Amino acid sequence: MRERDASPPPAGGRGPGGGLARPFRSRNTSRAKSLRNEASPPERFLWQRLRNRQLDGRKFSRQIPIGPYFADFLCREAKLIIELDGSTHDDSAEYDARRDAYCRELGFTVLRFQNADVIGNIEGVLSHIMAALAQAHPQPLPPAGGE
Repeated sequence: MRERDASPPPAGGRGPGGGLARPFRSRNTSRAKSLRNEASPPERFLWQRLRNRQLDGRKFSRQIPIGPYFADFLCREAKLIIELDGSTHDDSAEYDARRDAYCRELGFTVLRFQNADVIGNIEGVLSHIMAALAQAHPQPLPPAGGE
C-alpha cells in the first residue's frame, strides 16, 4: 500500500463524534491511474487472476485509496486488502506495521505476499486469499431444489 498524500490519518482513525473515520475518500483517480500504470510484474500477474470476479466471484479493485494510503488490491465486500512486497519494502517494516494497524482499526484484514511468492507459487497465494475470503464472509448455499 502506498501513501496517498503527506497528511496524517485522523487521530486513532476516528472522525467527528468519535466514530471511525470514513476510510474511502474522494478518489484521487490520477494518482490511482499512475500507480496502476506503474504496477510491478508481480502486481500485474496477480491482477490477471483477481480481475473480472475470477476468484470466488468476488470483485477486486486495485490501487484504491484508504485514508492516506493506497491498497494494492481491495475486496470491499470482504474488507480484505492484499499487499505485495518486493525489494522496495525490505526496509519499511515499521511503516508497513503502522499502515496495517490503521487499516485493521477500520475493520480490514490485510494479507501480505512477497513478489517472489506471487511469481513462484501463484496457486498457493490464491489459496491463501480464498481462505481469507471464506473467513470474512462465507458464501450462502444455493437454495435447495434449484429455486
